[in-house]
Amino acid sequence: MGLHFSKEEFAQRKLKVLENMKDQNIDALLMFRQESMYWLTGYDTFGYVFFQSLILDKEGNIILLTRAPDLRQAQITSNIEDIRIWVDKDGSQPTDDLKIILDELNLKGKKIGIEYDAYGMTGSNALKLNKSLENYCEVEDQSELISKLRVIKSKEELIYIKKAAELADKALDEVWKYAKAGVNESKILAEMNRVIFEGGGDYPANEFIIGSGKNALLCRYQAEKQTLNKIDQLSIEWAGTFRHYHSAMFRTILIGKANARQIKMHEACMQALTNCVDTLKPGKTIGEIFDIHSKTFDDLGFNKARMNACGYSLGSTFSPNWMDWPMIYTKNPYIIRPGNVFFMHMILMDSENQLAMNLGETFIVTENGNERLGNQALDLVIL
Repeated sequence: MGLHFSKEEFAQRKLKVLENMKDQNIDALLMFRQESMYWLTGYDTFGYVFFQSLILDKEGNIILLTRAPDLRQAQITSNIEDIRIWVDKDGSQPTDDLKIILDELNLKGKKIGIEYDAYGMTGSNALKLNKSLENYCEVEDQSELISKLRVIKSKEELIYIKKAAELADKALDEVWKYAKAGVNESKILAEMNRVIFEGGGDYPANEFIIGSGKNALLCRYQAEKQTLNKIDQLSIEWAGTFRHYHSAMFRTILIGKANARQIKMHEACMQALTNCVDTLKPGKTIGEIFDIHSKTFDDLGFNKARMNACGYSLGSTFSPNWMDWPMIYTKNPYIIRPGNVFFMHMILMDSENQLAMNLGETFIVTENGNERLGNQALDLVIL
């Protein structure tokens, strides 16, 4: 069994879920988020792209309903003992198989929480599930029940996140070696990924973002790979990943020289990040972090270049992205607590001048403040 956490850790997590179910007066929880299944049982797969559900009732019974390719996946990677298989065939209705399990657990007429906000819960699957459960039980959207537990990291989880941060630092070391005129972006990506895998890391939940020239202004991965010019700008967002736990970083690096506008943009990013870090402490809301972010940039004249969010929680996430709940945007009421892990990114995209400047780091919230995980300098780098 390839479990990455102790039996005691898994037992504590299950107990927390059951306590929250009791508080919500829920008789069972149907999980569709891979993150929830991994956190609760260790189950590690990308099979969530098909219909599968992890059922937990208030008595503590756990049953996984999945496809045949994931039978051994669950047996080897998780502590799940009861694994049911729905059969692929024309006209398959796995919701019928799910309903049989619910009958076994005497859940007819009971209150069942469902994780609707899940990548495996397509619109089609949601419609089929709702139809299957119509007049069978009371249904309630409980998409955030486990997310609100996962957002506070345990000591065992923080070990993995700190390991991921070490890998992210090593990846940036490779950027310093290879980001120079005449080098293609593909080479930089290859070397960054090489050191992460050689360090025992994993695939990240989404692609690294890399772009030079005009593509430095993009906030998403795209397929074009350019060769760096003598005078250029290179934006990279990446994460070290270990046991699916992420620690992300973001940089814009200048090739050849910096102009006055780029220097001013970096100074603004530094000031915004400093102000956000000073606000990242227990008792504050993450909405307050965004407001200081936006005020800093707006006061410095960068209102049109900034984003409408400045970060999000990080932890163990699966494709298609490593962004976790909650996101840092204005008026978000989530109260910061010790054990939170946040990636805060200061992003400026100046379309008028075709200039980019980005600075992002991952932080653990401590009892009295926060701890930056990356050990790299935050200075403007010109290679």
